[in-house]
Amino acid sequence: MIQQKTIQELAEHVSGKVEGDVSHIITGAATLSEATGSDVSFLANPKYEKELETTQAGVIVVDLEVQNYGKNVIRCKDPYFAFMQLVVLLHGHREHRKTGVSETARIAPSAVLGENVDIHDFVYVAEDVKIGKGTRIYPNCTIGPGTIIGEDCIIYPHVTIYDGCTIGSRVTLHAGTVVGQDGFGYATHNGMHHKIPQIGGVVIEDDVELGANCTIDRGTLGDTVIGRGTKTSNLVAIGHNTRIGEHCLLVAQVGIAGSVEVGKYCVFGGQVGVVGHISIGDFVKVGAQAGVTHDLDANESVVGSPAIPMSQARRSYALLKDLPEFRKKLRELDKALSKMADVSEEE
Repeated sequence: MIQQKTIQELAEHVSGKVEGDVSHIITGAATLSEATGSDVSFLANPKYEKELETTQAGVIVVDLEVQNYGKNVIRCKDPYFAFMQLVVLLHGHREHRKTGVSETARIAPSAVLGENVDIHDFVYVAEDVKIGKGTRIYPNCTIGPGTIIGEDCIIYPHVTIYDGCTIGSRVTLHAGTVVGQDGFGYATHNGMHHKIPQIGGVVIEDDVELGANCTIDRGTLGDTVIGRGTKTSNLVAIGHNTRIGEHCLLVAQVGIAGSVEVGKYCVFGGQVGVVGHISIGDFVKVGAQAGVTHDLDANESVVGSPAIPMSQARRSYALLKDLPEFRKKLRELDKALSKMADVSEEE
């Protein structure tokens, strides 16, 4: 249910300071360009500051230094985080209907369900599965034998979790995601590819959220691990025995090959590809569509394919527009040198 709040109430919720009409009523949230007088909006990226002059927003969350432009504003140290808090206050998160265990679900006798677990229609829960209290499993999911799922998880429709996987608490798996399928492991001998049994598992730690249609390979021997608090967008593929550190962000279509070590708080842009058997340090940032082919030290920022440091890439990309002119000049110099050589031979 949408809430109705005054600007003063919003400011108090985020410990912000109001400039303007504290009694103005806010009922929704929107972008600067789409907001109306009953909406709260925000400015976190300086490139959108000009929109402050024209926005119709009832109040705007800004940082401590941004110009007012005669608008109602709430000043905070972190406008984006404050705006998130206000959206939750006004709109709340998606509500999950309590259903109990559906009559059409099939639960193995040896499975153990915690209190207040909701299991929707046509879910299959195999032998020796343990599901923590408050977890919700939506229709048409399959939970393989020996899997352990923690408390207060949300597993959306058509998720498949293979045997022997461990899912922490407060984990969200969006629709179509697959956890624990075989890793891509083959031994090539005499022209034939022989499958290597994948006898490891997958460990997804607490507070992880995986987008729709992600795939997490099980380990060949040890486990594939997704660290606590990590979030991925859709269509992310993680190879066998890869370990993703805590609180990483992986944007859509990231592909990470097997046996990669990724540190904590790393950010990978969309369509990043990472080769296998390399190490990536903490706080690394990888730009969209980059191809990472070698180890990266902590705090590096790289772009391009193959990925190179951001500072080097800026210089390289700045030269690209001039390459046709350089080519033309080189041809002219080559002709001039050829003429000089001909003259020298005649002399």
